[in-house]
Amino acid sequence: MAQVTVRQTTAELPGLPGKAELVRVESLGTPGGSVSRFVLTGGRFRALDLTDMRLLDGMVSSVSAETAQFKGLQASRVEFDGCDIGGSRWTGGKLSRTRFEGCKLLGARFENVALNHVIFSHCKLDYAVLERVRATGPVLFVGCSLREAEFRGCDLGRSAFDDCDLRLAGFGPGAYRGCDLRGNDLSGLCGVQHLSRVVIDRAQLLQLAEALAAGLEVSFGDDR
Repeated sequence: MAQVTVRQTTAELPGLPGKAELVRVESLGTPGGSVSRFVLTGGRFRALDLTDMRLLDGMVSSVSAETAQFKGLQASRVEFDGCDIGGSRWTGGKLSRTRFEGCKLLGARFENVALNHVIFSHCKLDYAVLERVRATGPVLFVGCSLREAEFRGCDLGRSAFDDCDLRLAGFGPGAYRGCDLRGNDLSGLCGVQHLSRVVIDRAQLLQLAEALAAGLEVSFGDDR
């Protein structure tokens, strides 16, 4: 079974059937429906509405949408590749064995979503908001841009970040025990006081101190 490993955290890839076994579709159906063993490629949509839908064993590639709503979506073994769905709203539902590869999710909002074996790889998540998101299984952020993203009330204890841009990313109160932040520059984080029991390298202590000092707006006597 294909996997992606970041240090001690391993997430399973979707493991899709060969493309010859997937059925090409022009849309993902209507709210409340189910689509399986599919591939949707290159579609441009004014609005995507995947309310209470089930996506199984499929690929969504190079799709763009002006607005997108994923409410109560149940996705399992799904690959989102090169999609531009900035400003999308994900509410409730669960994503499992799902990978986002090279996607633009600028300003996306994830609320009350459960993530299990989910990989964000080289995605743009700047200004995204993740609120009450639960990592019920491994979650990886690899090579992503998360500038000014906000994490609020999340449970990220089974997640790992690697080589991500976290400048001005804000971490509010939540559950972060075991969250692996090694391999990232932490000096530009906001809300470091909430990152209780995360995993870092010793060399990152100075970065956390710098972020804490900035958050507390301390001043230095020799600068006065």
